[in-house]
Order: sequence, then structure tokens, then C-alpha cells
Amino acid sequence: MASQLLKACHTRYKIRYHFVWIVKYRKDLIHGKLQQYLGEVIRGIGERYWFEIDTLATDGNHIHIFCGAAPRHSPAKIAAILKGVSAKKVFEQFPDLREKELWGGEFWGDGYYVRTVGDEVTEIVIREYINTQGKKLHKPFAQLKLF
Repeated sequence: MASQLLKACHTRYKIRYHFVWIVKYRKDLIHGKLQQYLGEVIRGIGERYWFEIDTLATDGNHIHIFCGAAPRHSPAKIAAILKGVSAKKVFEQFPDLREKELWGGEFWGDGYYVRTVGDEVTEIVIREYINTQGKKLHKPFAQLKLF
């Protein structure tokens, strides 16, 4: 999906972010039905808040999200919305997770990684990196270089 110049009232923009955050305690929980549900929830949040969710992937204990948003949304606000709403929905759908896996706590760990995507790190590099999450690569310890 090629990103394009978007518009809002009196504004033209093309702002793209790569977010990463962990499941609390780095628990390896995002698999199967939970992974599918979480993808649906995040895409739904994107529609509701007008975030352009481009690519999602996980290794089970963390999630990568490549998205765009209007300049009225700071990266901190985007992360807070995505993490907060998705955690609430996950606990509603999978109530046993809170007590059995997370000891009555939160779904997501504190903090996150965010990077804007520009000339140095292209959209293609980010998509490739996200799409290889959870897949064994042919070379041991091979990792795409972002920086």
C-alpha cells in the first residue's frame, strides 16, 4: 500500500510512524485467536480515529504497527489510544488473560518505540521488517537493518 498525501481542514500531510511495544512482562501471548482479534481491534481503532493502519505483525511478545495519522495526533496520543483501547478490548474478549497470565495487571508494558518514516528508513524497509516478524529467516541471526 503506497502512502499518499492526505488532507484535513487547511492541512496537507504525509506522516508515517513505526510503533513497537511489548506485552507486559514480555509474555508470549499474541498467537492464534488473540492475534487475529488484536489485529481486528487495532484496525477498528484506526478506522474510528482516522489512523491509517498500514501493516501489523507480532513475534508473540511484542507488536509492530506501521501507521499514519493527521498532525493533530501526536505519537504519544496515537500510542495511548492504540494501547489503551486494544488492552480494554482484549480483556473484555479474553478475561482469563488478566488473572491467569498477567496477575491482574495490564496487557501492554509501559512505554513504546516510535520512529517516523522518511528518506533514510523507507516505507518498503519498514514493511519488510514488520512482515518478517515471527518468521524464521534463512540466515541465522539475520535481521533487517533499520538504521
